[in-house]
Amino acid sequence: MAQPQKPIAVLLMAMGGPDCLENVEPFLLDVRGGRPTPPELVAEIRARYQATGGKSPAVGITTNVATKLEKRLNESLGGRYRVYVGLRHWHPFIKDTLAQLLLDDPAYIIGVCMAPQQSSMSTGAYRKKVEEAQMLLNDHRSVSYVGSWNCHPTLIAAIANNIQDGLGKFSPAIRSTVTVLFTAHSLPERIVAMKDPYPDEVKGTVAAVSEFLSGQPTAFAYQSQGRSAEPWLGPTVEATLERLARTGQRHVLVAPIGFLCDHVETLYDIDIELRQLASAQGIHLERIAMLNDSSPLIETLVDVVTAHESSLTIPS
Repeated sequence: MAQPQKPIAVLLMAMGGPDCLENVEPFLLDVRGGRPTPPELVAEIRARYQATGGKSPAVGITTNVATKLEKRLNESLGGRYRVYVGLRHWHPFIKDTLAQLLLDDPAYIIGVCMAPQQSSMSTGAYRKKVEEAQMLLNDHRSVSYVGSWNCHPTLIAAIANNIQDGLGKFSPAIRSTVTVLFTAHSLPERIVAMKDPYPDEVKGTVAAVSEFLSGQPTAFAYQSQGRSAEPWLGPTVEATLERLARTGQRHVLVAPIGFLCDHVETLYDIDIELRQLASAQGIHLERIAMLNDSSPLIETLVDVVTAHESSLTIPS
């Protein structure tokens, strides 16, 4: 009797977030590598989560993505794929998910970072977590990682479609003059000297989406800089809004192309804090919908996973 084929494991990796207000402090402790967080900063971050639902929605969204992706992969590929979620800074941690995954004895492990743009400080950090987990588990099998998918056609078209929908929040008479403000999470400026690909990856996504916008005014800025003394990539969204206000722009649609799903950086940093700043300068600011667990994101992931898998030699 023929032996059943071993599964192909797909490990979806994301940052994660606190699942309740009580876990904001332990979440920050993990983000900060075990360094205690000043009480005033804990209180500030907790207030941000309280203002946006009391927890991060990102974990649930990523879990939904995994469920939908597994179903789609197995519709035409014989039920061989199993999709797992491993988080960098909260439960389920990458190390715990990897331990569970290995019990299923997969033929191969494909790692997918839930960030289209590559960087040693973001996607690279997920890989490091996998390596650390493998050392703890004394596991030596190879993990093959999907690379950059910052300009995948389905991803780009989906973002462009969400921008067109977002422009519908403005009156028809002024839609063609609304500035689309692309944003991505800032990283420490030292990555430039490191020849990190992140700035170019972000610019690539912006350029690809802009081709769909038929001359719509655009701008770009980095958001959500960290609380450290070192310089971070700019321009900032705050400075960019001030510049737009000075030039007479009164309508802005934010397109956070560096993010895939809703979390505190969109729900608070943009929807509350940035909107208040814009309003104080006479700017009507809106934001596009995130892709979350939508069909276009699932189809993008199906394509990048299967394309990556086809380049590998998978044992029977």
